[in-house]
Amino acid sequence: MFVIGERINGMFVKVKKAIEARDKSAIQKIARRQLDAGADALDINVGPVRGSALDNMCWMIEAVEEVTDAPICIDTPKFDVMNEALHACSNPTIINSTKAIEEELDRYVPLAVETGSQLVALTIDKTGVPKDVDGRVAMGATIITKAMEHGLDMRDLYVDLVIIPVNVAPKQPAAVLGAIGQLKMFSDPPPNFILGLSNVSQSCKERSLLNSAFVAMCIGAGLNAAIMDALDHELMEIAITAEVLLQKQLYCDDYIAAYMSNK
Repeated sequence: MFVIGERINGMFVKVKKAIEARDKSAIQKIARRQLDAGADALDINVGPVRGSALDNMCWMIEAVEEVTDAPICIDTPKFDVMNEALHACSNPTIINSTKAIEEELDRYVPLAVETGSQLVALTIDKTGVPKDVDGRVAMGATIITKAMEHGLDMRDLYVDLVIIPVNVAPKQPAAVLGAIGQLKMFSDPPPNFILGLSNVSQSCKERSLLNSAFVAMCIGAGLNAAIMDALDHELMEIAITAEVLLQKQLYCDDYIAAYMSNK
């Protein structure tokens, strides 16, 4: 599974302080730890930090690119920040994200094609997060159709089925699983499927346990990417094990070590 580390986010106190103090070493330490733990790419989100969102984003990207050439997932809702940050990046880039709204897709998909970026597109439209499988499938179909219209390779598209916390929406995990199963059949090859995994357990007591159980279920349904906490070692091991059991990774007695050695 393609793991995007979630920890370089201004919502976290240490990251917020590092941005405000322009402490590159703190950001770089978090980047290295996630990559060492098995992350394939790094999500960068400014969060609620004072100052220019663009300046803060470009500074964070610069800090990360000094220590790795891993893909950078630029996480911002602002198109102008996304556009400028993409052109400032040297590493491979992932746009995170657009919604299943045609006018947004008509801006973001061409931007992904122009910059050679991959694209995360959320199954959210002007009505919000769909409540059921059918709503997610309809929005996913809109995303896939627009990607095809603008010439984005399906291998560069990540459809985010948008999970919300199970303590407030207990029917949502099943809806996500069902939608992945249906959307896999919409194109050949199919797009990638991704989740902001930690959202399922937000404000819940057993966060790691919920995340671990849900990622295994989603991998079984066809999930092949997640923005998640790579520093949760048990979570990573469960994700790797799920892929071994589904023959997506080869089994050996030291399969976790073998997986990590290929990173």
